[in-house]
Amino acid sequence: MADDDDVDEDLDEDGEDEDEEGGSSDGGGKKKLFIIIGLALLLVIGGAAAAYFTGLLQPLIDMIAGDGAAEDEDAIAQDAIFYDLPELLVNLSTTGRKSTFLKIRIALELEKPEDVPVVERVMPRIVDNFQVYLRELRVEDLKGSAGMYRLREELLKRVGAAIAPAKINDVLFKEMLVQ
Repeated sequence: MADDDDVDEDLDEDGEDEDEEGGSSDGGGKKKLFIIIGLALLLVIGGAAAAYFTGLLQPLIDMIAGDGAAEDEDAIAQDAIFYDLPELLVNLSTTGRKSTFLKIRIALELEKPEDVPVVERVMPRIVDNFQVYLRELRVEDLKGSAGMYRLREELLKRVGAAIAPAKINDVLFKEMLVQ
């Protein structure tokens, strides 16, 4: 019987060992669960950040925020005044003997109707700023959408400085011909 008790004790000890191993496997299972939850959470946060920075979330954000911002933009667009500048014809900077000309027609988008007299008053300055800048351009500077964007930004900056207290929203190209 003493032998039977020893066997029972061994079984109990083995049972305890199995429980301890089972406990560590439960801990391992919990560890795996935390890792999976952490990775899933990281994936969701990363996806949301990517969607935000690529602009995919903007319609959803606008919908949640309401149409207040959209109404403000519509009000600005309705109040905007378009003012046509005189046609400009300039000789572009070239290295060879062949002359290259740029013919451009521009419209300014002004913020308020009250800004029109300001633009008319400083029109010679605006035209001069444009002429000086455009004469320094090369044909390569005007190629592609990036060239058009840089030209728009530079003209916007120059006209904004010329009509200083008044505000300009945009410079619009009505016609642009390089010959």
